[in-house]
Amino acid sequence: MALILTRDDVIQVLSMKDCMEVVEQAFVELVNGTAELPLRIPIKSPDGLSLYMPAYLKEMKALACKVVAVYKDNPARFNLPTTVGKVLLQNPETGEVICIMDGGYLTAVRTGAASGVATKYLARNGQELTVGIFGAGVQAKTQLWAVAEARKIKQAVVFDKDGDAARRFATEMSEKLGIDIGVSSSVDQTVETDIIITATCSPTPLFDGATVRPGTHINGIGSHTPNARELDTEIIKRSKFVGDSREACFKEAGDIMIPMQEGAITETHFYAELGEIITGKLSGRLSADEITLFKSNGLAIQDAATAKLVYDMAKELGVGKEIDL
Repeated sequence: MALILTRDDVIQVLSMKDCMEVVEQAFVELVNGTAELPLRIPIKSPDGLSLYMPAYLKEMKALACKVVAVYKDNPARFNLPTTVGKVLLQNPETGEVICIMDGGYLTAVRTGAASGVATKYLARNGQELTVGIFGAGVQAKTQLWAVAEARKIKQAVVFDKDGDAARRFATEMSEKLGIDIGVSSSVDQTVETDIIITATCSPTPLFDGATVRPGTHINGIGSHTPNARELDTEIIKRSKFVGDSREACFKEAGDIMIPMQEGAITETHFYAELGEIITGKLSGRLSADEITLFKSNGLAIQDAATAKLVYDMAKELGVGKEIDL
């Protein structure tokens, strides 16, 4: 028997707070060597990119594989999210598939959760902060949600080339989070904040890195191929660079690969994996003026940990439908 969980089922049982807790545990397993994490397998089609992402977390007993696709024209052409997918969760003792769940919402939340954990360890603390968000899609929403779990936010602004989408974002997230969210009138206004989130499909830098203020924390989310980047060379040079995975950053992240190809930085500019910061093997923020940057590629350990959480919660609450495959 396998449990089938729809998108609505996943939404019903998955909270950001719980997701951040298990994602943090997953990064600890990765750095401690108890995680199996092959690089994801990409397959390109004319309209998008499909990724096959397996992972195993020994301590959490989470074995899963996600099939996720990123199709940037989905919202306009098919009224679908940019990112869609499904997750197969297995029993690590038998290999049997015990759950098939929608992966679109799960992916958005677990990606936000990683940034929330990074914000917890890297952003300035002890005061109410402001947030600038590039992008107004599903991922931008969960990014802000996670940041608001990690820090007390007094105000946020969102910048998107689609003004209507930005206004809808501001209305929805203001109600959800209970904070003041406005539509940014310019790139500069968006950058003049304490925490910057980039969650777009742009293949080229979104802002001039020289304009970023000391003490800023940045979560770089949207770009995920060697030839695309949301962040320019200048901000990479100015930042303490922390990635979800060293291997993934040097094979997939144009944000750091392109500056290296330009000769602006070397491989040593990569400061730490997030798990090394969480476990205290390396220090996070060292001063109030330091610019910190978290580069998220999206790792299958996040999916495995979150899928196991969703499955356990669904079984406890009686959510979903059991079927005989």
